Amino acid sequence: MLSFIKKIINKAQSVEQKDVEPKPKPKAETGLQPVIYTRSEHNISRNQISSNALKVLYRLKNEGYDAYLVGGCVRDLLLGREPKDFDVATNASPEQVKQAFRNCRLIGRRFRLAHVFFGCEIIEVATFRGVSEQVQDVQKTDQDGRLLRDNHYGTIDEDVIRRDFTVNALYYNIKDFSIVDYVGGMDDHRAGMMRLIGDPETRYREDPVRMIRLVRFAVKLGFSINPECGKPIYQLAGLLANIPAARLQDETLKLFLSGYAVETFEMLRHYDLFAHLYPLAEKSLSSEEQGFPKLFIVRALENTDKRIAEGKSIAPFFLISTFLWDAVKNQARENIAEGMPESVAHQQAASQIISQQLKSTAFPKYIGMAMRDVWGLQSRFCHRNGTRAYRLLDHPKFRAAYDFLLLRAENGEADPELASWWTDFQVASAAGRKKMLASISRAPLRKRRRRRKPAVKKQQND
Repeated sequence: MLSFIKKIINKAQSVEQKDVEPKPKPKAETGLQPVIYTRSEHNISRNQISSNALKVLYRLKNEGYDAYLVGGCVRDLLLGREPKDFDVATNASPEQVKQAFRNCRLIGRRFRLAHVFFGCEIIEVATFRGVSEQVQDVQKTDQDGRLLRDNHYGTIDEDVIRRDFTVNALYYNIKDFSIVDYVGGMDDHRAGMMRLIGDPETRYREDPVRMIRLVRFAVKLGFSINPECGKPIYQLAGLLANIPAARLQDETLKLFLSGYAVETFEMLRHYDLFAHLYPLAEKSLSSEEQGFPKLFIVRALENTDKRIAEGKSIAPFFLISTFLWDAVKNQARENIAEGMPESVAHQQAASQIISQQLKSTAFPKYIGMAMRDVWGLQSRFCHRNGTRAYRLLDHPKFRAAYDFLLLRAENGEADPELASWWTDFQVASAAGRKKMLASISRAPLRKRRRRRKPAVKKQQND
């Protein structure tokens, strides 16, 4: 009897909770009027859209919610490119999205997102965000002047002004296949221009990473940067110091591993952003003898772009090791001048430089260890006597260190003949390797002079 009463009570509570709807907040007056581009006025076709993304859009529509493709996928579809992923924006709450999809998982604490899983593909569904304090001109800042905002659910016209760039704020409506444009994104798209939504300085203070994202998208898309958006960067680049180093590392990997590393590097330096990501590298580049470090880094960036274009794998640690190589050498020279043995000086220099770099862009421990190996193996390429060459060839990081040696040889820092020898040694047969090792000229060994024992004087009897 008691268990039956409990069931009735629990059922009543669940019905009560289901019937209670959260009170909608009053709609903020944004003053934005959308321009609607009908299906005949744009080039996006449903055939270009992921079938799983279409499933999500249609399910939400059939459940009575608004559903839009938004962000980079719409931008890329307009450019005729294949989007990397598809994001959906809706007026359904995360909990309502989860009810509509059994294959859904909610993530995030500050702002809840719904991930709908279709095997390896994930469709991210976000509820429209509200503008909260921004509409009321009450803006919270931290001690460094960075704006702080809370996330709230809102409407589509509120959601659009929370986005960063106009070309990333276009909404593809599944109801009529139109594109909804609140901020002139289609005009900027046609003009090939990156422009921030709202006041640039305010948007950078809200999130300084937008300065990096602006460069990344401009280079990736081949767009120009609106002058009013580029000008404040010179004064506000220092705000990147307030961003967690781990987040900056993620952003820099996107910068340099997207196939446009050389152009990105030049633009980052143009806006003084590179100095805040890799201050030690910028110090080397700004020194009087900047010929080697810049050519060395640019060549490494070119090789990275080439490998990406060829579909080959990229090791992030290799690129970072090229950025910091000059700093490591300079620190090693200082350590030697202070009386450290050469081998210890180089090991210590690697630790010192990595420790300093981690304050700007953090990376996992395994990346730091790989960088140490690449730097440390450079001196071992000169020692090929006996079994040393075979031991070096078997080292897990030999290939990366060898590529690093080639890069140094191309820029005049390492002996080209040494690099050529190692190139041939790798592909030679067992007999060929023995012959190559035998032909290496060896300096004559100095014979060890035998130390004579002191003569024992016999005691004379008086």
